[in-house]
Amino acid sequence: MTEADAPSSGTASSSGTAPGSAPNTPPASPSSPSPSSPYPLDPTGAGLRETAQELQARGPAVPVVLPGGVLGHAVTRHHALRAFLTHPEVAKDACHFAALREGRIPSGWQLTTFATVDGMTTADGADHRRLREPVVKALSPRRVAALRPRVEGITAELLDGLPALAAQGGGTVDLRQGFAYPLPMRVISELIGVDEEFRDRLHELSGLVVNTTLDPETVLAANRELVAVLAQVVAARRAAPGDDLTSALIAACDADEARLSEQELIGTLLLTIAAGHQTTLDLIINAVRALCADRGQLELVRSGRAGWADAVEETLRHDSPVANFPFRYPTRDLDIGGTLVPRGSPVLASYGAAGLDPEVYGPDADRFDVTRRPAARHLAFGHGAHVCPGAPLARLEAGIALRALFDRFPDLALAVPEADLSPLPTFVGNSVTEFPVRLGRDLGAADGPEPGAGQEGSATSPGAG
Repeated sequence: MTEADAPSSGTASSSGTAPGSAPNTPPASPSSPSPSSPYPLDPTGAGLRETAQELQARGPAVPVVLPGGVLGHAVTRHHALRAFLTHPEVAKDACHFAALREGRIPSGWQLTTFATVDGMTTADGADHRRLREPVVKALSPRRVAALRPRVEGITAELLDGLPALAAQGGGTVDLRQGFAYPLPMRVISELIGVDEEFRDRLHELSGLVVNTTLDPETVLAANRELVAVLAQVVAARRAAPGDDLTSALIAACDADEARLSEQELIGTLLLTIAAGHQTTLDLIINAVRALCADRGQLELVRSGRAGWADAVEETLRHDSPVANFPFRYPTRDLDIGGTLVPRGSPVLASYGAAGLDPEVYGPDADRFDVTRRPAARHLAFGHGAHVCPGAPLARLEAGIALRALFDRFPDLALAVPEADLSPLPTFVGNSVTEFPVRLGRDLGAADGPEPGAGQEGSATSPGAG
């Protein structure tokens, strides 16, 4: 899970602007994609890999055109991005977002919600630490390590159900819907305290609020419903508290000296639920896709010549589940590699592009290689104070899922041509809407670990945050 996946709660930010409530001003026309002009990002998510390569080639900081003709920047190279993420004159609070503050963002703009959620991803300094603390406690290394048996149990249960789903589908099954989605959604929901009746709708709504193709009315409606559903989650836990994050947040909110406002409670739940399952879901699918596309890489892992943790880390670098995360704002004009990024410009952290940086990962940076030993750690989970607190859990879930999946179905293969896969309708997240597979041989429940087992990744993995 990463903070990078989080949309808005629909509540007011410290800038005083509610999501989607800025004046409706006509957007500027997107610029041409010539090297000397801002690069227009495709809101449909089409060609994200080619976009990442183009952005990375243009320089460490690239002017871009966001939906609605809003101008911003993307930081695209590893060393520049790592420095930018910890720069003392770069902020997360949307009060620094010049166009939003000045009323130049249209109502219902697709990305306003990323800027204005009341939570740790839009806070700085002491406020950030206050909002982050309960999430970090809920996702501590010890607590994540204790979740291993539960993750393994859910994984086995879902794998048991795949043959029946494939039979219903004429021999194919959508691995995204039948496996990669329910695993992290069930884990994070149990950890947070989200009852089953709310889970599917929360997944659908979190997908809508990161969708960069929607019209303003749909954006606003999705945010309103998302806040309403989360309010029902809070009401359920207030009525029946448990040993979960929601109950802990409610206690902090209801205390005599409240450490959390009601808006911050909703915002923190939104961030944790959305990021806590969507990033891991996309990570699992992207990894399976890469391993199916190159059986030699899969054999390296299954034979023990590389670990499942290596496959997870290489997927995070090579095909990051978060391509471009909004937003950070310079609090003064910054020169990044010769490009002037003005004070108040909305800046994307282009994790997808940074993972393809040949200066760090070599001339074959575009190749998926589970034996790669780069000179620097990838940045897919961020860096610095805002590094993803859910990284250990995402690593654990993905490693367990991949090993168990290919142990059970070693011949699993994509059922359609690669070209037929449709991207998620966003340039923020990075994966495909469906992943139909043929399962092949079913070896049943594994009697023991394959070579490389136990290398799925752990709560103490380097760089786990």
